[in-house]
Amino acid sequence: MAWKQLPYYAGLLSAAQFHGAAHHRPQEFQVIVAKNRRPIECGVVRVGFIARKRVEDVPVQDFNTPRGTIRVSTIEATAIDLVGYEHRAGGLDQVATVLSELSEQLDPDKLVAAAKTAPISWAQRLGFLLEEVGATAALARLESYVHDHARLSTPLAVGVSHAGARQAKDWKLYINAQVEAET
Repeated sequence: MAWKQLPYYAGLLSAAQFHGAAHHRPQEFQVIVAKNRRPIECGVVRVGFIARKRVEDVPVQDFNTPRGTIRVSTIEATAIDLVGYEHRAGGLDQVATVLSELSEQLDPDKLVAAAKTAPISWAQRLGFLLEEVGATAALARLESYVHDHARLSTPLAVGVSHAGARQAKDWKLYINAQVEAET
């Protein structure tokens, strides 16, 4: 990626693995980039690329690996991305499981900073899921951010009808799916 001068970072389940939340090993190494790219295979490793707007704004940190340094999303940015790309992370149940493992390390201020790089609906969903897994320490600042910026309610599960769904008013969210984190 450096040779091609493309902004990137390891994200989603691959980033969660770097941060110690490796409940299930990802089936592909997930890399976030600015534009869509085809997946590639490097030996036995499959690399999947996920396009994301504002990739340069996402907080990252460097990790040393046997093959060199790699950019990885911070814990807080990983949490935001997992909610935004839940279909690439194994669904809401898997996202909740990973969030429960990452939650103790979340910094409330950095979480809001990471949320500002994504659509507000991602922060709404993340707040609810963190509440569901009992990660209340990081929620006050995020809830305030959502309250100040979310204009419309959004469904928890994307692409699923929210007709008749109950509403979580503090997150402006229609609860149209049941979420169960593995323990």
